[in-house]
Amino acid sequence: MDGEVGGAWTRLCTVLAVTAVAGCASASGSATTGSNSAESASGGAATAAATYRVYVANESSDVVSVVSFGPDGAVAEKAIDVGFIPSDLDGAHGVSVSPDGRHWYLTTAHGTPWGMLWKYETGTDSLLASVELGAFPATIGLSPDGGTAFVVNFNLHGDPVPSSVSVVNTEPLEEMGQIVTCVMPHGSRVAPSGEYAYSVCMHDDELVEISTADLVVTRRMALTPGGQGLKASGEAAREPMLELHREGPRCKPTWVEPGVDGRHVYVACNGHGEVLEIDLEKMIVTRHFPTGKAPYNLEVTPDGRLLIATNKGAQSVSVIDLGSGEELARMPTSRAVTHGVVATPDSRYAFVSNEAVGGTFSTVDVFDLQSLSRVAEVEVQHQAGGIDFWKVE
Repeated sequence: MDGEVGGAWTRLCTVLAVTAVAGCASASGSATTGSNSAESASGGAATAAATYRVYVANESSDVVSVVSFGPDGAVAEKAIDVGFIPSDLDGAHGVSVSPDGRHWYLTTAHGTPWGMLWKYETGTDSLLASVELGAFPATIGLSPDGGTAFVVNFNLHGDPVPSSVSVVNTEPLEEMGQIVTCVMPHGSRVAPSGEYAYSVCMHDDELVEISTADLVVTRRMALTPGGQGLKASGEAAREPMLELHREGPRCKPTWVEPGVDGRHVYVACNGHGEVLEIDLEKMIVTRHFPTGKAPYNLEVTPDGRLLIATNKGAQSVSVIDLGSGEELARMPTSRAVTHGVVATPDSRYAFVSNEAVGGTFSTVDVFDLQSLSRVAEVEVQHQAGGIDFWKVE
């Protein structure tokens, strides 16, 4: 899920009847370090009783990979070519699977001049439709019924001017409009209730709340250390409140993740080495969770017990107990530039994408959330980023 939250959680959590068991993986060292290596890179001793599958986008290859972890270990089962400019990279960035598991959606960022959202059928991986969005569309947040996608137009290479969130009807696939939010929006997610869509502003240090019924910004919250709090509500919230030249520490948020209780969201402060827990009723920070350098993507396990943060600048993953607030482990990943994360519906495993550096192939790591260890890894294509859960068998 761009690391991204598994849209299949709800349907699978209710029907999952198997428990995956790690084979030869066990925790080593202290609780804050975890395991240093996987037992198997592709099909060795580290296995599970069930087979879990994810989709992962490889931005510098224009390939989406299907990765499984099960009795045969971790396997890259399929490489799907995407995009429409053979002579240049389209930039496969964010990927999200529909709640019913029938479709997956992909953003390609490098448009001419705009990016695209693509709709595919799972399993056959046949292209069904595409639609043009804004500049550098990135993370995709799907409504609980799968009928609407909220896609942030990150505008990575553009001028530092307010960008937008594209609201897309998924059947048929068409853009209904763009909601102007802030400079460099990212990390789009929809609340479990479906009432609000949340995203963060990397350049403006803001959390933005959008009403999914009225399609307007309802609240903004400042995230800058020392100045956190509600910025505006109602009509005043609809206009971007730019703070481009502030000196001192910055949050530089890259992700917002709703809690399963519907009362909190979690924000990755990429520029401040921590995750914020935010009370949505009061719009205040209730807890600070220190992480490794440059936390990037987040995931709350479906059982609501754990928060997982990928530390992009530290080649590691932090696992935080949401009950106690304790960081249970900070586990190294197999390659540098750790990016996306998604948990399995039974909250047993986490799949993590690692971009790697230069011409080195990316990897997807599998972490056992019981033993707090990396149990498998598999190579995919170049610059693996967005990742989402598909199904378990």
